[in-house]
Amino acid sequence: QEVLGEDKLMAILKERELKIYWGTATTGKPHVAYFVPMSKIADFLKAGCEVTILFADLHAYLDNMKAPWELLELRTRYYEHVIKAMLESIGVPLEKLKFVRGTDYQLSKEYTLDVYRLSSVVTQHDAKKAGAEVVKQVEHPLLSGLLYPGLQALDEEYLKVDAQFGGVDQRKIFTFAEKYLPSLGYAKRVHLMNPMVPGLTGSKMSSSEEDSKIDLLDRKEDVKKKLKKAFCEPGNVENNGVLSFIKHVLFPLKSEFVVLREEKWGGNKTYTAYEALEKDFAEQVVHPGDLKNSVEVALNKLLDPIREKFNCPELKKLSSAAYPTPSKAKPGEKGTKNSEPEDVVPSRLDIRVGKVISVEKHPDADSLYVEQIDVGEAEPRTVVSGLVHFVPKEQLQDRLVVLLCNLKPQKMRGVESQGMVLCASSVGEPRQVEPLDPPAGCCAGERVFVEGYEGGEPDEELKPKKKVFEKLQADFRISEDCVAQWKQRNFLTKLGTVSCKSLKGGSIS
Repeated sequence: QEVLGEDKLMAILKERELKIYWGTATTGKPHVAYFVPMSKIADFLKAGCEVTILFADLHAYLDNMKAPWELLELRTRYYEHVIKAMLESIGVPLEKLKFVRGTDYQLSKEYTLDVYRLSSVVTQHDAKKAGAEVVKQVEHPLLSGLLYPGLQALDEEYLKVDAQFGGVDQRKIFTFAEKYLPSLGYAKRVHLMNPMVPGLTGSKMSSSEEDSKIDLLDRKEDVKKKLKKAFCEPGNVENNGVLSFIKHVLFPLKSEFVVLREEKWGGNKTYTAYEALEKDFAEQVVHPGDLKNSVEVALNKLLDPIREKFNCPELKKLSSAAYPTPSKAKPGEKGTKNSEPEDVVPSRLDIRVGKVISVEKHPDADSLYVEQIDVGEAEPRTVVSGLVHFVPKEQLQDRLVVLLCNLKPQKMRGVESQGMVLCASSVGEPRQVEPLDPPAGCCAGERVFVEGYEGGEPDEELKPKKKVFEKLQADFRISEDCVAQWKQRNFLTKLGTVSCKSLKGGSIS
């Protein structure tokens, strides 16, 4: 779609073949829009270019921890197998490609020093602007997201390439690289950009938006179901993900597209130019239903070799390990001896920041408070806490607390409690208790998660018999820095760590 540095490109080609790289951060599962860059990589190879594919594992972690550190290696292996299978499915010879992992060189002394050198000349404004369309944007961005564009710029030097290829959504990172690499004494590179294929919902196809994408390993029935729901309004060629996929993937690969339809509607029609198909669709000569059915058939032909490759036990195991899903039993269903063990992970806990609106003594219990706590819902929750002997009433009023919200509501001396205020507790006697402190500036209702487990969905309600909270709580601790942790992983909100005032080495209950 766009080239930056075309004069330099032409000058290089007068002397030798171009060295180019394409990188992908190993985050969510690759989807069918990846065929767009894959088909262009096929073009580069046919043109004689030397092509390097970078599996940017460190970038995946830096981008708002989209890939937890313990899953990084598994996801990188998954990407490597999937990308190679995609290339094979469109007839690209792998022996002409070079495959590299980011952590193979990004943890070296030289690269790390260059990251520091770059951070000494890059402004916060430029770093944030560069990552605006690529790095996940949140209200209070992590420092890691600001480092991301700099690392991508440095990759050009450390991979010893003339050019970087990527989606047009990378343009701001590319111009950032052109501005800042020369400040370290490194050459400005050429940048080539492919168009972005709209997702099935009309916006950008995204790994994190399930309905917008078709995964490379989706079953045929899933492909049918997703295409059936896809945005494809009769006559509308704008933001039409189905048409865009034909334009940017199927036509470049096959040089034609066949619309399949019954004889009573005119029978099959072969298009050798995309513009003719788009014109017929705009004039409603081609029906959206026929277009979707035809894409389904063509797409499944591309996906079949990939599905077949991943049908072996080794890759099935890799897929489920790289992208684990907590197993949830159906209502009323009991586990069996042969059923898979339940995945007890912190993301199953619905922990939120709460603000204490009111505190009163329990009418029938001297050691209990009854609090009204705002957790970002329509009404505050009633919570009963055994804190009377540890925290004065005035210290609870109007303060922020950390509340476990998906315990089964339980009556405590006649008052139903709809949550649990999490507190640090001293190990020795006399017992001391301090409510956990969210970072300053948090709002009621903000999610609290454990580092590396921010992506999972919490259980709607924790079943008392399963003892999920109790199993996780056994590894809750307060660090020597007074930070709340699970297995030495910090409790976090988007603003930083959850802590307590003074109870180093304590437990959490």
